[in-house]
Amino acid sequence: MNQVKNPNVIRAAAPSVPPDRYNHEYFLSVCEGYEEFVATEGKELSRRLRAAFAVAGIGPGMRVLDVGCGRGEILRHCTRAGAEAHGIDYARAAVTLSRQAMVEGEAAGVYQADARRLPFPDGAFDRVLMFDIVEHLYPWELDQALREARRVLKPEGRLVIHTAPNAWYDRYAYPVVRLVRILMGQGAAYPRNPRALIPANVDVHVNEQSLFSLWRVLRRNGFRARVWLDTPPQQRREGFLFRLARHILFHWPPFRWFFEREVFAVAVPGAWEGIAQHRRRGR
Repeated sequence: MNQVKNPNVIRAAAPSVPPDRYNHEYFLSVCEGYEEFVATEGKELSRRLRAAFAVAGIGPGMRVLDVGCGRGEILRHCTRAGAEAHGIDYARAAVTLSRQAMVEGEAAGVYQADARRLPFPDGAFDRVLMFDIVEHLYPWELDQALREARRVLKPEGRLVIHTAPNAWYDRYAYPVVRLVRILMGQGAAYPRNPRALIPANVDVHVNEQSLFSLWRVLRRNGFRARVWLDTPPQQRREGFLFRLARHILFHWPPFRWFFEREVFAVAVPGAWEGIAQHRRRGR
């Protein structure tokens, strides 16, 4: 096991989520995309990861860093696209899985390292990917990780983020959804704590973001960013009133700021920033 070390020491304001919480069981039975990974040995991505990867615009000759590389399937897809891929994760299980995910002809550098202390020189990467990691970092950790991402990006490089769930959904919309489901006799499937919908997330989701909070934290750490919301396609058979309510809640501001589940951002080093008021096409 190659463990990359950095001589710089950053004092933590609070304890991080212990890396041993992210074991093989977590990555292969809980973490986003595990079903597709297990079924295809990493050849196919989940809908959410496909969407995030498409936003990144990975192309031949790029140098790409996947921060929190998990099982390694994003690294595989980067190399397929002709990029030079590097991945870091502080969980030993993730490093092992990512290295195992690489097959002949799909070489990538995978290192055990901390997102707050990236073991790479300044201006090294065209893309830095942070897919489903932001919600696992305490605010002070996220600030440090974003500053490190900015440091290792080329001046024209891009930071691409996907995080879920939308904090405003959990905080404001979920109680409404839960009440409706209770009245419909479905309350057992909707615990009071929305993190408990996936029990493993209770201990590892520590910093969910909204559209506006992610925009602010990127701005604070020297990025100009486009931030927007999206949500998984809904394949439910519902009556007219439910379909109408869903259309309004997921398409009309300000309701959609609360009911859309996923937050995306594309950021570049700089001083100007903006919040996208439109949704991505293809929903």
